[in-house]
Amino acid sequence: MSDKIRAQHLARKAMLYVRQSSAYQVSHNLESQKLQYAMQDRLHQLGWNEIEVIDEDLGRSAAGTQTRTGFERMVAEVCLGHVGAVAAREVSRFARNSREWQQLVEVCRVVDTVLVDQETVYSPRQSNDRLLLGLKGSLNEYELDLLRQRSLEARREKAKRGSDSAAFAPSSLASNLLNLTTTTRVVVPINFWREECKMARRPVPIAGPMGAGWCRGS
Repeated sequence: MSDKIRAQHLARKAMLYVRQSSAYQVSHNLESQKLQYAMQDRLHQLGWNEIEVIDEDLGRSAAGTQTRTGFERMVAEVCLGHVGAVAAREVSRFARNSREWQQLVEVCRVVDTVLVDQETVYSPRQSNDRLLLGLKGSLNEYELDLLRQRSLEARREKAKRGSDSAAFAPSSLASNLLNLTTTTRVVVPINFWREECKMARRPVPIAGPMGAGWCRGS
């Protein structure tokens, strides 16, 4: 048990915040969900018996562009003095923008609530921990900006490769003709004939003795 956790913290409940950034992660990164929910065991080991799990923000980004009802409810509970600890497997789960991160840290400092991740217990009332939390928040925001920049550069390169390959692609007319001669069966009227996409008038059949006709190609 950490020396930063005192009786007044344990007398209040702990809140475990679980979040993933997109619906794809919620559906496919199931191991990440299990690890986040497993933080309840760590809170029990630290001495909390009452633990509330907040997971309504699954599938929502913490970049500050979406409303997160779970995060807002957690901050409100902290402001009311009902929470002794807020926990997440990584502190980046709380917020990836400075505004919400600093809001959470400041509220926890005022009401004396500790922050807990998989490795450390942070007390915002201690200057060293407050400095470390500030650095972590800045790094989380920087990491998100870096990921956005890389994604944008990848899209630009993909678009550039697409435009380069389009220069060597056959024209739409040539492509249509190619499809017409190779993949499309054209229904030709009985008095027409077809040769390499050209249609010419067929000579009128000449009736023979048995009534059969023949035609002469041009």
